[in-house]
Amino acid sequence: MLPFKKIVWPTDFSEAAYEGLKIARELATQFAAEILLVHVVAPMPTMYGGDAPTGFHIPSVLEEFQKSAQKSLDDIRREKIPADIEARTFVIAGRPAHEIVTLAAQEKADIIVISTQGESGWQRFVFGSVAENVVRHAECPVLTVRAPNAEQD
Repeated sequence: MLPFKKIVWPTDFSEAAYEGLKIARELATQFAAEILLVHVVAPMPTMYGGDAPTGFHIPSVLEEFQKSAQKSLDDIRREKIPADIEARTFVIAGRPAHEIVTLAAQEKADIIVISTQGESGWQRFVFGSVAENVVRHAECPVLTVRAPNAEQD
């Protein structure tokens, strides 16, 4: 397991996610590891019938989300990853937990560093937890990082 050579850092671009990046950078520095920055664009829910919103083309909207995510990941790589740390970016469309686990397996990652949002009660019931599902399904170790201001259960 040690030393880590590939670290997956998934992000939703929240402040909580950047707490995980701090840890991923520390590990990458300590072990001369590569960081794989990944953002998953979740599928858009669609509605049919008379009440469905009109005026946009879903594939075009998804393409714009992906372009925006790629720009954001490129900015993070340039601004928050030291030049001596190798890093690659991935923008993937799909279900976040599934795609994070799949990427980690395909890249033979040594660890996933993922932040938790501190969701509790109905939020966790309704939305589930990406971090929780990644922990359950990943083949490699997963380090969860709780955001400092996350609400306590």
